[in-house]
Amino acid sequence: MQRPRPTRKARTGAAIMALTALTALSAVPGAVPGAVPGAVPAHAAAPDVVAVDFARRTGPVHGGATGMLYGLSDPGVPGDPLIAGARPRTVAQKAPDGDQHPNGDALVIADGFFAAGGEEIVIYMQDVYSRWPYENLGIDDYLAKVDTMVRKVVRDRPADKDRFVWVPFNEPDGIWYQDWTTLRQKFFDDWKAVVGRIRSIDPQARIVGPNEAAYRPGRLRDFLTWAKDATCGGRDCLPDIMAWHELSRGSLADYRGHHEHYRAMERELGIAPLPVNIDEYGNRRDMSVPGQLIQWISMFEDTKVDADMAYWTYAGNLDDHAARTRQANGGWWLLKWYADLAGQTVTATPPRLGAPDTVQAVAAVDESARRGTILVGGGAQPVRLDVTGLDPALFGGQVDVVVSRTTWTGYEGDALKPPVVAAERATVSGGSLRIDLPGGDVMAAYRVTVVPSGGRVPVPDAPWTASVEAESATLTAAQVYDQDTTADPQKYATSGRRDVGSMNSPRSAVTFPVTVPRDGRYRLGIFHGANKTPGRHALFVDGAFDQVVQYSANLGWTYRGRADVEVELSAGVHELSVRTSADGTTPLPGSDVTLDKFDLTEVTGPARAAYPADEARLSGGARLTRSGEGPAITLGGAARAAFFVAAGEDGYHDLTLTYRAEQAGDLDVRVDGRAIPGVRAARPGEGVSRVRLHLPAGISQVRVAGPAGLRLRELATVRTAQADVRAHRVEAERAALAGTARVVTVPATSGSNASGGAYVDNLGGGPGNTLTLTRPAGFGPGEYVLVTHYANADRNTGHQYNTDVISRFLDITETGGTTARGVFRHNYAWDNFWPQTTPLTLTTDDGAIVLGNAHTPGPTIDRVELARLVLEVTNQPARS
Repeated sequence: MQRPRPTRKARTGAAIMALTALTALSAVPGAVPGAVPGAVPAHAAAPDVVAVDFARRTGPVHGGATGMLYGLSDPGVPGDPLIAGARPRTVAQKAPDGDQHPNGDALVIADGFFAAGGEEIVIYMQDVYSRWPYENLGIDDYLAKVDTMVRKVVRDRPADKDRFVWVPFNEPDGIWYQDWTTLRQKFFDDWKAVVGRIRSIDPQARIVGPNEAAYRPGRLRDFLTWAKDATCGGRDCLPDIMAWHELSRGSLADYRGHHEHYRAMERELGIAPLPVNIDEYGNRRDMSVPGQLIQWISMFEDTKVDADMAYWTYAGNLDDHAARTRQANGGWWLLKWYADLAGQTVTATPPRLGAPDTVQAVAAVDESARRGTILVGGGAQPVRLDVTGLDPALFGGQVDVVVSRTTWTGYEGDALKPPVVAAERATVSGGSLRIDLPGGDVMAAYRVTVVPSGGRVPVPDAPWTASVEAESATLTAAQVYDQDTTADPQKYATSGRRDVGSMNSPRSAVTFPVTVPRDGRYRLGIFHGANKTPGRHALFVDGAFDQVVQYSANLGWTYRGRADVEVELSAGVHELSVRTSADGTTPLPGSDVTLDKFDLTEVTGPARAAYPADEARLSGGARLTRSGEGPAITLGGAARAAFFVAAGEDGYHDLTLTYRAEQAGDLDVRVDGRAIPGVRAARPGEGVSRVRLHLPAGISQVRVAGPAGLRLRELATVRTAQADVRAHRVEAERAALAGTARVVTVPATSGSNASGGAYVDNLGGGPGNTLTLTRPAGFGPGEYVLVTHYANADRNTGHQYNTDVISRFLDITETGGTTARGVFRHNYAWDNFWPQTTPLTLTTDDGAIVLGNAHTPGPTIDRVELARLVLEVTNQPARS
């Protein structure tokens, strides 16, 4: 649905410095039994109390709240592991061969969606038209198009056509049928004609509607009253799935009433309850923000409906939850946590149910795993969870409580595995437990798991971190702007609802103090908006130039990305300054970049992450058991455990599996579907297998099976950057070029991140326009990855508010061997290079690798890196 574009408004007045340290929760001396206390200072505001009763079940987990409209655009965009991790039950996509958008075709994305665990594709039939609002060429024109698209689905997908459902009209209250007084009967007649045509081709087709832009009870009552008695294609004209949209901040207050009113209307009219899909919901400010998303998720899960996040930006980024092509932002992790819920939901009562922008929660108990999970967030105050109903037969008398936190990282800011900010072994008293969570971050959400105690006592793993709002710093030749997302929810999310812009002078600077606890290295994350062009700033530490900050291009001033740089700091107070010029005279290229906030995080060594058995998704009869050694997954036969692991950068990582085997045997380990040979339990007993393999930046899915009786305890990853020298790196301008492919030298005025000062464009668009990579010695047959540093700013420009981005493709051919298809998502600027990994299976000894596209243009290329997928595998008994 169309909404006004965000506007920028300057804010005047003095800004006050604010530095908030986000510390891990810790035990408070003298805490009462059964309490898991947090680091909430004595002077803090009274907490928001959420009551969770695990004894009051509210039905099976439905898991339908994280569907998405145009969340997928092309095969591989977004990356399959991101889809599988978020596991949307439904997606809404355009009609086959539709003209409304350049991609997002329901048939094109279907295989990847279903393979990732998706269940139903909602087809927006009117998206066959090119204009918004849809051009009205008459019902006969539309019926011809309906006939073509339905026949295509029936012909192309005979085995699973029932997984496609049809929306005859999208937002008819605003398009084609606005005036209900004069057009009501016209809508009824056209609905009858379209639904009748669909059912004449596929009598079992399911219909979704009326799909209005808001809940309009008067129009809906008229429609249902007519539809239950009218005949469409041999049966009544009622839709099979009821749908409307919830597209305002007020929906957070009103939706439950809408749903209750609709169910009452069904009963009054004698209509059996229909499944409901709120197939567009939320505003720009909600997407990617965990503290906002939890409010929507909780109310849709409470009412057990499907719901699809609205399409405000562009197709193929999971409705603003995919950073780049396959990296997760902070919001994605909440989607993943929600998708992990299993078993039965239980009552979770917040202080103000249905009040917009307040703390809300959803909770579930999985009896088979003996695990309770609470997802909570959305408030600025500390939160106290008053947990009751902990059945001792299920949880025992002592439990392990683990609290993980995910927060906003920007739309294009990646988020690694959320840290454990609190962990405690607690005694349950009378089935009750109190858990305290810190406040201060309205954009954050928490996952709280409660399980019977066992194994090692859980401990936090969150590093020291602090945040500074840019508008609270000392500003030179820069301006604070309001970004009030409460007043205008269609603005993109902004930390603190203000940012700093007008960084257009060589004197522009944002300067702030930090106090760090120890000598060491710290990562400075800069939340920024580079307006469709890459840019640079200079970072000064204690008044001295330290380094140049390279920014990736973004969609606009307020569509945030995050740039990370590392600095060496001694314990104590320091002054950091982000400036548009390194010398105070000459602006750096692309330096007019907006700044939102700064996160400073201690770097404690190579990036490590542990994924315990409790975080796996199980299938094929795998079961989670608990003992004195802690949780473990019992494998064997078809049993599988799936983990979603996060890598911060492309390169080699050690993936380690810890287990106990009843017998020697092979483990079937697959990373994004690729088998990793050689992983084996060498003998009965405790064992550890380690695989050094190349992981792409972002999310990868690791699936593990094993010999009968193998008990998998944990999967862990650690970055092994020293092994990256084993990859073969070639600057594109030094490769063999053919046809129209040409070298472009980066001008000095560009803020491009092109390495070597040049790149190659004009690849593809014909069979001879290629780049050829010669394989070095030692790179014989086997499993590889090709990391291509690319840029692609291709897009359409006709839509009123969606950015119609276009993916480009390269065919990557081994001379004498096979061809793989590489997909390259839009990344905002032609000189803004991102890495994209394509899996390759090479079959010849030394066949050259040729990149091209015989039919359509490819992306521009900066450099390529060829790396073996696996360097080594070791299997050994576990150390005692």
